[in-house]
Amino acid sequence: MGNSLCAGGGNSTDFIHSYDDIISLDNLLSAWTEFLRGKRSRADVQVFQMNLMDNIFCLHHDLQNKTYVHGGYAAFNISDPKPRHIHKASVRDRLLHHAVYRQLYPQHNQTFIAHSYSCRKNKGTHKALDAFTAMSRKVSKNNTKTAWVLKCDIKKFFTSIDHERLHKILQKKIGDSDTLWLLGQVITSFETAPDKGLPLGNLTSQLLVNIYMNEFDQWMKHTQKVKYDIRYADDFGVLSQDTQYLLDVLQKLKQFLQEKLLLQLHPDKVSISTVASGVDFLGWVHFSHHRILRTVTKRRMLQNIAGLELDSPTVQSCVGMLQHGDAYKLQRQINTCFL
Repeated sequence: MGNSLCAGGGNSTDFIHSYDDIISLDNLLSAWTEFLRGKRSRADVQVFQMNLMDNIFCLHHDLQNKTYVHGGYAAFNISDPKPRHIHKASVRDRLLHHAVYRQLYPQHNQTFIAHSYSCRKNKGTHKALDAFTAMSRKVSKNNTKTAWVLKCDIKKFFTSIDHERLHKILQKKIGDSDTLWLLGQVITSFETAPDKGLPLGNLTSQLLVNIYMNEFDQWMKHTQKVKYDIRYADDFGVLSQDTQYLLDVLQKLKQFLQEKLLLQLHPDKVSISTVASGVDFLGWVHFSHHRILRTVTKRRMLQNIAGLELDSPTVQSCVGMLQHGDAYKLQRQINTCFL
């Protein structure tokens, strides 16, 4: 069975994924090479690598015989800069995630809208920031008209993904029952409540939430005909010169998210404001002619780099981030800390 596009429309599947391609030794070995980047020094990775081929053959055997069972997770907290609760699977399971991802991502990515920026190649935060700026200029006719922005955030996004709804969406998209079985093993390996939630630490979670939210994106574009919208994971915005239009869109999208995806908007993170007065999006406050770092983001950044060396990856990442807005004073403050 090949990874070709299906013919036809309606409720037929978009893709037929080959389970044999996912679990092949070639794919598992390629997935290991990708997984290994930046992780060679980690103890659990080194232990797995000591008997690499035996471990890969064993995983292949379990997948081939469908005796594979996903293991548990280790939980820990990070700040990036927002505090997040991460769940990390075993090396064996994370290798499987990479094997699944490298086969499923390319085709599903083709179906995502252009202005969905989270966890996609050649997209990301910086592209989203620039796209928001370009979009606001277009709506405001180069800042000659008032551009209004409806900003929304989904409440407890990853922990609220409904397993049953996700399975139904995948069944519409994927024609191979073995691949669906394997995705089911991954999805049901984690719960925040009965049949709810995906772990932030899984590579597969990044793809699965994009497939889940693609239902929303396509509805916005093709049913509601929304022209200027942008989404990064659970953070999204709609731009218009008409506030009543945005209020109407808000009511409709709120209903769609609740009824079709069982998701709720965060009540404290829904707003309609002008670009001229400042719009908070992805850690930056956007104005008509510039953007500045959000105060809480700035504070977390300074806390995270305190006591580190200037050439540390964390500090250099922060310095690189500041290149994407008006942050001269903060750059000077950081440089002063390392004099």
